[in-house]
Amino acid sequence: MKRKQITAMITAMTMVLGITACGAGNVSAEQENKEQTEIESTLNISNNDEITWSYDSQSDSWTMSVTCAVANPELPDYQGVSVNVPGAYVKGIDTNGDGKEDITGKTYSEEVNGRLVIDDSAKIANTNGQTYTASTTPVIINTGAAGYSAQENQKASSSNAAYGYIDVACGNRGKQSTATDENGEEYYTGDAPLCLADQKNAIRFVKYNIILGNLPGNTEYFVSTGGSGGGAHAAMVAATSDNSDYFPYEVEAGAVGIYQNEDGTYSETIGSEDIEISDGVWGCVAYSPITSLQEADMAMAFEYYLDTDYEFNTDFQKKLAKYLSQEYMEYINDQNLSVSESAVDIDINGDGDKDDVVDLTIEYDGEKYADTNGYGGTYLTLYLKEFEKNLEWYLENLDYADDWTWFDSDGNALSDENVSQMTTEEKAQAFLEGRYAKGESGQNAGPGGRMPDGNGPDGNEMPGEKPDGIPDGNDSDGEKPEGAPAGSMPGGETSDGNAQDELVTSGMGVEVGTPDSGTTQSADSKTDSSSYSSYEEMLESYESDIASIEDGDKYGNNIVDLYNPINYIGDEDTESPTWTRIVMGASEGDMSLFASMNMQIAWINSGTDAKLEWQWDGGHVPSEIFGESLALYVDEMYGKYVEGAAEVTKAEAQLQTQNGTDTEATGTDISSWVSYEDGEVKFTLADAASYRSKGASKATPGFDVMDYGQETYEFGSLTQDARHFDKYVLKVLQEEAETLSELFNSEEK
Repeated sequence: MKRKQITAMITAMTMVLGITACGAGNVSAEQENKEQTEIESTLNISNNDEITWSYDSQSDSWTMSVTCAVANPELPDYQGVSVNVPGAYVKGIDTNGDGKEDITGKTYSEEVNGRLVIDDSAKIANTNGQTYTASTTPVIINTGAAGYSAQENQKASSSNAAYGYIDVACGNRGKQSTATDENGEEYYTGDAPLCLADQKNAIRFVKYNIILGNLPGNTEYFVSTGGSGGGAHAAMVAATSDNSDYFPYEVEAGAVGIYQNEDGTYSETIGSEDIEISDGVWGCVAYSPITSLQEADMAMAFEYYLDTDYEFNTDFQKKLAKYLSQEYMEYINDQNLSVSESAVDIDINGDGDKDDVVDLTIEYDGEKYADTNGYGGTYLTLYLKEFEKNLEWYLENLDYADDWTWFDSDGNALSDENVSQMTTEEKAQAFLEGRYAKGESGQNAGPGGRMPDGNGPDGNEMPGEKPDGIPDGNDSDGEKPEGAPAGSMPGGETSDGNAQDELVTSGMGVEVGTPDSGTTQSADSKTDSSSYSSYEEMLESYESDIASIEDGDKYGNNIVDLYNPINYIGDEDTESPTWTRIVMGASEGDMSLFASMNMQIAWINSGTDAKLEWQWDGGHVPSEIFGESLALYVDEMYGKYVEGAAEVTKAEAQLQTQNGTDTEATGTDISSWVSYEDGEVKFTLADAASYRSKGASKATPGFDVMDYGQETYEFGSLTQDARHFDKYVLKVLQEEAETLSELFNSEEK
């Protein structure tokens, strides 16, 4: 692992950089070129008189006003950064440059210009049992980019202050961002990889100012987190850490700590000495990451197709799914995947131990695997056992559900006394039989779970109730509304009837075909395309678009390849994270679960501690439930990997003593297909496929959709807003043109 070590001696680093406590760098032209000197001076926050600090007594934290994270911003309102600092780490604000605090939390009355006076001796012991100081605490970088869209600059959240973390919010350019050139002509920008580059630049900015002593925090313990499109970027930040493919975009923006030399190589040092800044992270918690897009359509089609009873909207989509499933099998088998059973904690080959390294393949046998449309193999065995493992975890943790209503077999609510005496096994059986109504502790109440101040993990405010149109993640326990066929939800809606949270963050509805519309275009229609009059016209569009992408951008890069984390995990030019955690809703319809499993396998094989969670009944971007939280996991990893840190475990459950107040059970009886004995569950791959397809909300293809949808706008160009990008879809459209052309829009003929 290429982990760059940076000294924590602030005084020594300040001397090395030739920077005084009051700011301006005295770095000479002999030491550094003019451009580097200007960038480092500009992005040194002690030089910025516009920056203010505000104090919040409720959270006891200081928040820095938004400032630009780069020296050459294209869109300043979208390339900024803000930082929240726990009050314990701050003696006060130095307003006159003498190095002493003039304003403290006790004397604060309004936003203050000045510099933090950091208390290096202060400690925060959080509720999870971990202790941090100003120089040891992790830094949480929140990746926005919902739906791969632009994120306007915003102030950092105070949600993590109670845990002792530094919290960072950053803006980013995104799909459909526009700018004006020197001739006054408007052009499109924000396409891949600029959103990711902006987040990398924010990381460099914060690390730089930590090194200068302007901010508390530890440069070695950065954690990326986000949900949906933000989850995709959280994962991509971790997967592409410090990879040189992204350096041209960082340099172009004027990021600190990355400079191009005359010979075309890059330098990641600041000041006059060999002090390096990486754009990498130590860990990652990604909620329902919509990545990788390169394999997304194949994977989702394959997941649908495994269910023999799944009802595709049109014969064209069904046939396309069949061909894409074949393509996905070839794709996976070409990867030569294998995984250690001990690393995933699963006995994949069923020999009674977890000591083996198992080759992961998909095989086709129409007779042997008739109940899954002919597909089986060790890759799908791992997929199935991941499902079983996650349901087992759910059942084992039902004791943390302290506000549910439990019912007997006759549908009567249990007495408080009976509930207080329920064993874990009895709760598990009641759950399997659907004899419950969930309370708040079992609901998916927001992106990645609410923080203490009601904010989500992206730092954005989460009100007590989400706006209309934002899904709560409860897919009615995986059941669609009565009478609704699989995949026939209205465009832009999930199977529970709520607008897709990835796409409609404001709660406002949008029209299909617009840049902000859902990827479920045509999901409620028997029309395969409303934009192309013929199959040939559609095929020509795919061919032209993908050819232009493969020609490369101005740096010669295929921007779709740049947004595929699988291309970078384990690459020798990539700085691997120490740990990652991916949380998906097991019944969500916005992304195939295969994508998350593929990332886990890749990370494990690169030496990363990679955890995968498919939350039973969870929808898109599920909340943390049953005593879990982002903070708990960060603290656990800190205890596991940082010498001298406390070992942290989840607090014991407080057993429920009072039954809930619901009058009838709302759970789904799954006992007919799930067996449960001695804490272990068993069900078939066909049953898992059926469970998954009930939450389906997207047509086929669901990402590179015929008429341009959500993700195609991320791969546009300066002059073309959206482009088709999926070479695997194109391959099938070309190779199976004779069959598919006859079925295209046939329901309207």
